[in-house]
Amino acid sequence: MVGVRNIVNKLALVFISLLAYTSLALAQQTPKVLIVTAHPDDESAFAATVYKITHDLKGKVDIVIVTNGEGGYKYSTLAEDLYGIELTEEKIGREHLPTIRKREMMNGGRIIGLRSYYFLEQKDHRYTQDVKEVFDGIWNLDLVRNRVKDIVVQGEYDFIFTLLPTAETHGHHKGATILALEVVSSLSTAKKPIILGCTVLRKEDAEKFTFTGLEGFSLTKIKKESPLFTFDRTSRFGFNNNLNYKIIVNWLISEHKSQGATQLGVNQGDLERFWYFDINSNSGIEATQNLFKQLEINNFKVKEYK
Repeated sequence: MVGVRNIVNKLALVFISLLAYTSLALAQQTPKVLIVTAHPDDESAFAATVYKITHDLKGKVDIVIVTNGEGGYKYSTLAEDLYGIELTEEKIGREHLPTIRKREMMNGGRIIGLRSYYFLEQKDHRYTQDVKEVFDGIWNLDLVRNRVKDIVVQGEYDFIFTLLPTAETHGHHKGATILALEVVSSLSTAKKPIILGCTVLRKEDAEKFTFTGLEGFSLTKIKKESPLFTFDRTSRFGFNNNLNYKIIVNWLISEHKSQGATQLGVNQGDLERFWYFDINSNSGIEATQNLFKQLEINNFKVKEYK
């Protein structure tokens, strides 16, 4: 009996060890993320978070850009000499900016570790805060929904990152997020990734900023039971802790040279804060918490110099 008991105890220890190993493996598994945004340069909102995911967690991050970015011609004054094209002339800008901004997008994506790019080529017609204007014949909504759905299903993503659709944001930003929410809500439970909405905040504004959903669009409702998830761009590392993740964001922004106003975002914003939409299940909250806990870890080696 003693021999049998010893064997049982050893098997139990092996089983417990396997469970512990499995739990650790699950906690450390590499995430797959899809970004869905309206314009080339919108990815700057997630730049530090994405950099950490691709570089520290060895995750895979892809991006869908709904528009072709042609509407940015008004901000291209300084880029005209760089590219040798009169980009601020509307007809010329709309002709050349889609190609230029794709190149800028991919240059920036290389910095933060983006893998695949899906350009849906919808018209970037003008700045507006009215998402209904965007949906009223500007974009081919069925094409966007179907394409995003195909990408999501085939990619088997764990998370989708979108921009938080606040009332004050660009109508294109709202539109891209709403369409992504519609796609996720149409999927079976087994295939649904967790979808989050992000905005960039200064630390002094973080406690004052609230969001519960965009009026008139029930899918944008935020889950009350969920905490907020934050990556701090000001997290310090390196020699004498003199570096932080704003450097990565600045590098990416600098690649979008055709968009002068985007350059004013350099060193702006301390926190990339994510909201958990109500269409997500409660069970996904823990997985999201685990992701952001892993992102808090400083993985840079500490080096000493004489």
